[in-house]
Amino acid sequence: MARALAEPIAAEVTVLGAEDQIAWVPAGRRVSVGAWGAGSGERIGGGASAAAERARAARAGQLTGHAVEQAARLALDGEVDAIVTGPAHKHALHLAGFPYPGHTEWLAHLAGDVRTAMMLAADKLRVVLVTTHVPLRDVPALLTTDRVVQTGRVTQRALRDLFGIAEPRLAVCALNPHAGESGLFGEEDERVLKPAAEALGATGPLPADTVFVRALRGEFDAVLAPYHDVGMTAIKVAAFGRGVNVTLGLPFIRTSPDHGTAFDIAGTGRADASSMRTAIELAIDLAQRKTKTENHRGTEAQRKL
Repeated sequence: MARALAEPIAAEVTVLGAEDQIAWVPAGRRVSVGAWGAGSGERIGGGASAAAERARAARAGQLTGHAVEQAARLALDGEVDAIVTGPAHKHALHLAGFPYPGHTEWLAHLAGDVRTAMMLAADKLRVVLVTTHVPLRDVPALLTTDRVVQTGRVTQRALRDLFGIAEPRLAVCALNPHAGESGLFGEEDERVLKPAAEALGATGPLPADTVFVRALRGEFDAVLAPYHDVGMTAIKVAAFGRGVNVTLGLPFIRTSPDHGTAFDIAGTGRADASSMRTAIELAIDLAQRKTKTENHRGTEAQRKL
């Protein structure tokens, strides 16, 4: 975080976290959620017990959870225009009593159980996940036509309001090889995804081995991916270190970097801050566009009175 904010940025920055970790981060305001004081992200040495490791992880999860919830409150209360979250260790969060599969579902709940979608955005590619943090074996049952359509609607609205795309062009990525090959490799693409694409006015379902290439070439504004890894792999291969996670559908802007916690290099000073910096810059840009869109709608409403 300190590296990401080392250069001046066009925003008033509030940093939330453990007081002993945010004290030296460049920011106009710092909000403490407690103290860490437990060293780096590596395991405790000297034959520490499993109970000690568990307690340490739970404390980390507690601090992270309180920071996320406080950030959401600031956004909902209008004190900040956007929030940018760092990578979080889901197991630690679960140990601390935050039972959500990811930030997307968690923030949706904090905002009043609104319908959200998880977008990964880079310069030339935007991918939106229809299902997120679930086992692959559960995906076919979760992948309903209604779910795809609802995710697509959230995506279309965000592309218009936040990205300034008047007529969004969506593509639907197929679930099965060759988009099912007329049912030979699975019937979900014809039975579930094709009706969803038609309802959205989207193209597809298209095979995963071509749809992302076509999007990178500018044919589509976003691709709806049926499950986590097919979408995440595409964005990371195309733009690792430059991608940003954007939660669509929230009443406020939320972004995060496209990588995980990287415990293997925690505390070593070797972490690359470029994705965090990009996430912060995109949050500022989206917040400005959101304000502009809302102001325009307000002006139009006044004209109709």
